[in-house]
Amino acid sequence: MVSTDRSQSTRASGWRTRDIVITAVIGVAFGVVFWAWNNVWLAAVAAFPAVPWVADLLYGVWFMPAIVAMLIVRKPGAAFFAELVAAGLSMLMGTVWAADVLLSGALQGLGAELVFLAFGYRLFTFPVLAAAALAASVPAFIHDWIIWYPGVDPVVQLVRFVMMAVSAVVIAGGGSLLLERRLRETGVLQGFPD
Repeated sequence: MVSTDRSQSTRASGWRTRDIVITAVIGVAFGVVFWAWNNVWLAAVAAFPAVPWVADLLYGVWFMPAIVAMLIVRKPGAAFFAELVAAGLSMLMGTVWAADVLLSGALQGLGAELVFLAFGYRLFTFPVLAAAALAASVPAFIHDWIIWYPGVDPVVQLVRFVMMAVSAVVIAGGGSLLLERRLRETGVLQGFPD
């Protein structure tokens, strides 16, 4: 994927009303996506019982709100906020993981947020987006290992992490960039940095 220089800095560090609204809208939209994606995930797990790590190739969708929100709004906290809203709505709509999705969303949003912070919220190239998605996958992986897979063989866990990382880069990093570009082409992102 070709990376574009997205080094334009944010205009101001303060949040505008439109920043809050668009970040919340991104979170709500992905909350609905999460609700549907939970079923896709569960179907993949059921379809491949001998190789459960295959489902981890789908994990990147759960990192997308953080990446999309930051790519559009470019304000400190956007990744965390969008991820938490998406997780919260997913929980309210019904999920087998119950309230644990809030913890997952917070950890994933925080992971992505740290990468954007490291670049001063000023660089939004594909490598930075991919790094943020990877950073979201690390706490997700650790959380899942501790909460959901404590007895799973470490070698299988390593394979799971590799699959999550691939998914993070391709789906969350690349997919978020493509989604942002398509939205920008429609004109709905006028007034946001490009």
